[in-house]
Amino acid sequence: MTDKHTPDTPDARDIRLVVLDMAGTTVADGGLVERAFAAASAELGVEPGSADHADKLAYVRATMGESKISVFRHLFGAEDLAQQANAAFERAYGELVDGGLVAEIPGARAAIEELRADGRTVVLSTGFARVTQDAILDALGWRDLVPLTLCPADAGGRGRPYPDMVLTALLRTRAAEAVHQIAVAGDTSYDALSGVRAGAGLVAGVLTGAHAEPELRAAGATHVLPSVAALPALLRGER
Repeated sequence: MTDKHTPDTPDARDIRLVVLDMAGTTVADGGLVERAFAAASAELGVEPGSADHADKLAYVRATMGESKISVFRHLFGAEDLAQQANAAFERAYGELVDGGLVAEIPGARAAIEELRADGRTVVLSTGFARVTQDAILDALGWRDLVPLTLCPADAGGRGRPYPDMVLTALLRTRAAEAVHQIAVAGDTSYDALSGVRAGAGLVAGVLTGAHAEPELRAAGATHVLPSVAALPALLRGER
């Protein structure tokens, strides 16, 4: 675990609300995003193996963590094409999830339970649509694991890197008195940036997903952890 300290860094033990990303942070999906993208792009006539497909896939990889509809708006331009691609993506991803191809990141459930046992409120957030998020929760048996789960539509339609889902978590749970009592953890630079923009007191990057430490640091992560399993000890002030 590595971290960055400044004189005005809030005490991690004061964190009351923890907003966790799903895919890559608490959920291992084995590259299903890329497989679902391949299905969606093929439906819109993007030929597998073509330069266009390679360019679009590179953008998908670079923007892991961002709201998926925002990604497709960038890739396909016209709103009707973006919506078609997004629907195809969510359908393909849901079918892969139903096929048993998701699992928890080792120690993720135990970490969430530990955070809650320590008196903190935990919220799970995602860039996927609600139907896909629910499919993942059902596949893992996590429906009752946390009091609130959020997707971009729950926060007015803007996903990461906007701060909206983090702030929505605060408004809905009322678990913290100020934004510095929020911790955000995720595996992408978009997760980190959304936490920074929300004013979270602690922004943790985890190394179990899309982005490496330099990218997480560049986006503003205050801490970088090997996985979410290390988060409860960090918030208790343990080294």
